[in-house]
Amino acid sequence: MKHSPQQKPRNSVVHTIEPVWDGESRVLLLGTMPSPKSREAGFYYGHPQNRFWRVLALLFGEEIPPGSEGKRRFLLRHRIALWDVLQSCEIIGADDNSIKNPLVNDLAPMLAQSKIAAVFTTGAAAAGLYQKHCLPRTGLPAIALPSTSPANAACSLEVLTEKYRRILDFLPPDNIGFA
Repeated sequence: MKHSPQQKPRNSVVHTIEPVWDGESRVLLLGTMPSPKSREAGFYYGHPQNRFWRVLALLFGEEIPPGSEGKRRFLLRHRIALWDVLQSCEIIGADDNSIKNPLVNDLAPMLAQSKIAAVFTTGAAAAGLYQKHCLPRTGLPAIALPSTSPANAACSLEVLTEKYRRILDFLPPDNIGFA
């Protein structure tokens, strides 16, 4: 018997994956909260069907970097910071629409100690949570991008890549791997 999301238990989840950034980061990409697969893998966008890493690899004309450390180096080399809006919440599985009692991450130290000029959110839930809880603190509006989750099947890899191309506007030209 299949259970609906409302019948599944809501889990209390605490974010345990360190943010990726350094003083040279120019763009901040924010998801909502790592999925169970990402938490299991110990790094962002760890679900094998999530298209996040495929999209970034296409944007920069590179192969998908192997392993967590390869992905971390890839992000830093391209001056991209990566984190999530939430520090903790109650959630059913990976269903962002089920989030209750969100507690947001403090973005102030990252923003103050880097060159981040643009914030992007990956999905509607991250956009809404950022708008409600983070924007009043940061004063930096976020640009909403579509989710790369397999649940967002309506958005093809080509459409996702085109939408994510907006991040390139905030990166130095020598940072981009194609003409």
